[in-house]
Amino acid sequence: MVTDPIADYLTRMRNAISAKHRVVEIPASKLKKEITKILFEKGYILNYKFDNEGAHNQTIKIALKYHPLTKQPAIAELKRVSSPGLRKYVSVNDMPRVLNGLGIAIVSTSKGLMTDKEARTLNVGGEVLCYIS
Repeated sequence: MVTDPIADYLTRMRNAISAKHRVVEIPASKLKKEITKILFEKGYILNYKFDNEGAHNQTIKIALKYHPLTKQPAIAELKRVSSPGLRKYVSVNDMPRVLNGLGIAIVSTSKGLMTDKEARTLNVGGEVLCYIS
């Protein structure tokens, strides 16, 4: 049993990137699917597929993105910010900037999951889930 599914998601991605895997398979949930969609929209992953094998065995297959010549991964760092033991909430004025705007922070708001930039434009705060750069 996993106590922190988002940390497990990020760790599986981190391990697959360090092992130079092309595809990583992760157990699915609604929150993980939304995080995957954001990563795809922002260009951090190549593609994704939601496999609905059964009601309880849903998985996400993520094709990781690497530079064609240098073979460097598109994701340099994945960092969990808010954990179940210590939640990190921010207002729109205290919204973090990752690598001075080059990275993204995924924020869970009352209007759904979004990046820090989208949260600033909608003028909403929320729980900072992770940093991606």
